[in-house]
Amino acid sequence: MANEDLSRLKIDRSGAASPTGHRKRPRLISTLAIVAGLSLLLIFYFRTGTVAEVESGTVTTAYPSQSFTLLNATGYVVAQRKAAVASKGTGRVEWLGVTEGSRVTEGEIIARLENMDVSAAMEQAAANVRVAKANLQQGQAELIDAEAAFNRNSELLAKGFISQFAQDIATARFRKAQAAVLGYQASVGAAEANHRAARIAVEQTLIRAPFDGVVLTKSANVGDVITPFSSALDAKGAVVTMADMNTLEVEADVSESNLPKVKLEQPCEIQLDAMPDVRLRGVVQRIVPTVDRAKATVVVKIRFIDRDPDILPEMSAKIAFLEKEMAAEQRTARPVVQPDAIVQRNGKNVVFIMKDERAVETPIETGGKIGDMLEVLKGPKVGDKVILRPGDGLDNGDKVRTVAK
Repeated sequence: MANEDLSRLKIDRSGAASPTGHRKRPRLISTLAIVAGLSLLLIFYFRTGTVAEVESGTVTTAYPSQSFTLLNATGYVVAQRKAAVASKGTGRVEWLGVTEGSRVTEGEIIARLENMDVSAAMEQAAANVRVAKANLQQGQAELIDAEAAFNRNSELLAKGFISQFAQDIATARFRKAQAAVLGYQASVGAAEANHRAARIAVEQTLIRAPFDGVVLTKSANVGDVITPFSSALDAKGAVVTMADMNTLEVEADVSESNLPKVKLEQPCEIQLDAMPDVRLRGVVQRIVPTVDRAKATVVVKIRFIDRDPDILPEMSAKIAFLEKEMAAEQRTARPVVQPDAIVQRNGKNVVFIMKDERAVETPIETGGKIGDMLEVLKGPKVGDKVILRPGDGLDNGDKVRTVAK
């Protein structure tokens, strides 16, 4: 039995071919194909499944003036011509015709105080003027009669028809009439002066705008008592506060160490916080000749060259003191990008834009430097998010995400 088992283990070396010998090569090819497919799948998985962490920036806008800025400062818009409008007299507000934001012209009545008493006094003064003028007319008539009698008696005296005594009486009457007329004329002048004073008292109850401007604040209402110095309890001093919008300027604090960089008539660029996308031209109007000891600053006043109806007093402003006046074409914003975002691919400048969490290779053409940025002539748009310092291994279509800072 053992010999039979060993005989079964003997290798058959006869020349007969195995019926499965022809299948070995196809099996090898199939195995290699499967391995290659798996390799491609692994490559594709790691290629598409791996997310690269990158730093990003944004294509924004900048103004060419940044390249010519000598000094930056902050300040506020103020009105050079501003007034707290009040009455010289004392009284209760009877009528108020304006509110905040109302535009008024010089001389326009904006409020009126109760004036029945002063109006009555003015009417009485006007009546006194009429009485004085009537007395003057009566005196003038008396003077004409006395003068005629004097002349007639003078002729009669020369002819000897009357005595010297009668002539003396006519002369005295004539001189008395002349003095009376002078007194009546003085009375008319005094009555007219009293009338003017009464009219002024009435005028003081009419509060008028001192210049063309806009009402900024309203301090009193109908029924409030107005007194010149607000000394009475609950009395108001000013009815409204107004400003001439044509005299708006910017007051900026400049450090005394930077004062040599500022000079009169120096061109400036003004940016208001309320209008961040607008740049307005200005010029240094005045440098206040005193230093704030606490802040070590000097107040510099900048006049607007470009005006906007939306500018209001007390707006916050940023001022760039320029080296020279900017040309008209340099006053508009330009799209800019950080230089770190630009790399070369196949001999061309490109940037990688982050879009749908993937890197999109985009050609770019740049201009000159504006500050620390480069002007974008062609390529990405304002608002596009670009990858900063993209490595050589970053390709178009790679999945990316912004690294947390």
